[in-house]
Amino acid sequence: MSTERQNRPFSIIDATFNELQQAMETGMVTSRDLVETYLNRIEANDRKGPKLQAMLSINPYALEQADELDKERQQQGSRGPLHGIPIVVKDNYNTADMPTTGGTKALAGFVASTDCHIVQNLRNAGAIILGKTNLHELALFGLSWSTLGGQTKNPYDLTKTPGGSSGGTGVAVSANFAAAGTGTDAVNSIRSPASANNLVGIRPTKGLMNLEGILPVSCTQDNAGPIARTVEDAAILFEAMEGYSHTYSSDLNNHGLNGKRIGVLRSFFGKSEVHEEVNLIAEHTLRQMQELGAQMIDLAAIDLEAERLLLELDVQRFEIRNELERYFTIHQAPVQTMEELLIKGNYEPSIEKFLKTAIAIEEPLNHPEYHKRLKKINELKEELLSIFSEHLLDALVYPHQKRLVVDIGEASQYDRNGILAALTGFPAITFQGGFSSPSKTAPIGIPIGIELLGKPYDDAKIIQMAYACEAAVKERRIPPFTINDI
Repeated sequence: MSTERQNRPFSIIDATFNELQQAMETGMVTSRDLVETYLNRIEANDRKGPKLQAMLSINPYALEQADELDKERQQQGSRGPLHGIPIVVKDNYNTADMPTTGGTKALAGFVASTDCHIVQNLRNAGAIILGKTNLHELALFGLSWSTLGGQTKNPYDLTKTPGGSSGGTGVAVSANFAAAGTGTDAVNSIRSPASANNLVGIRPTKGLMNLEGILPVSCTQDNAGPIARTVEDAAILFEAMEGYSHTYSSDLNNHGLNGKRIGVLRSFFGKSEVHEEVNLIAEHTLRQMQELGAQMIDLAAIDLEAERLLLELDVQRFEIRNELERYFTIHQAPVQTMEELLIKGNYEPSIEKFLKTAIAIEEPLNHPEYHKRLKKINELKEELLSIFSEHLLDALVYPHQKRLVVDIGEASQYDRNGILAALTGFPAITFQGGFSSPSKTAPIGIPIGIELLGKPYDDAKIIQMAYACEAAVKERRIPPFTINDI
């Protein structure tokens, strides 16, 4: 714990896992104290005050579980860095003690019989699942609006969206409703809320996370990962979610960029006036990386465009029917088909249009266009590996979103770059780059996230690089639109 924190009463505001553990180990607070404090913050900020609308449900057993973990700490010691720490999970993760709804009225009140695999791992690590967070309905788009939860608001500018689809988790973590949280990501959905809420989000190498028991969209593109306020906390949560099969947090140091070759993917930068604020922050981050010992390789000749990749290679609409109906059957959901889902729902028009388009595809897994796209995805993977090899790269870098997060009421979250990792399955981490200029509605500016993408199973390497940049830049700021005097 920092000297500054030691000299004043303990505050949970932006407290890290290590600081929370030290406070509990020294008797400054208990796990019950943490749960009560976070619940008070949710009460003051979520449906009252700024009405951020980040939460969909609260764990009714959270205080009881905190008491049990406090007792266990006294009698047996700590299980590890998450012992007794409250976190939140996106409401498409099955939990046996709270509903799993995907934000849709068609699944309102549905409680799975067992926790999903990742939630089991988190509970085994000693974490308390404090509650479930809002998301863009069925995790399909990037505005974080649902028929059950309404529109989640960005705590840095209440007129802006919080990114998505894991926007509820992003807001809950940034607003200190919990120590950290989980998201899912079929295109941008972990990294978009991280970028928009001044956080760190990790999309792991495809296959590292066991996705059993998570409401699915696409077997090709789905993934799960952590959202936290620091790179170290994201790495610690990543380890627990994965079940401690790998280590990501033990070797973090300020020299993680020294000697690294990083390709600047210029085609993922915007070129219009609307992109200027993001580009300014991105260029500043690139200079910081270079000053920290990285060699920046300009890849201006590489012709990869996120919008074209999304249009030509995305396979969600071909896979969602099979994935959802398999989930409905296995977990005995209140609807069993996508047709039933549509009949029972009350959807935002874009969601309804997407679902109807998917339903209209006959034999989608045998469709020629689907197999054409899968072939192109494999070609993209090979192309990307060739770029890494030809330029001897350790990572690629670009802004996660080319423009600032959009206004509430916009039809889409424009100009995001997450599709590259989603299609290839390569690991990516989005971390704090800085803020736009202040405005009337955003008194400290709007957060801007920078993304690093690595080769398969280089998750630890890109985490190390992000940690080194974070340590030098120090761009984490507390949201201005939260009530903190609680």
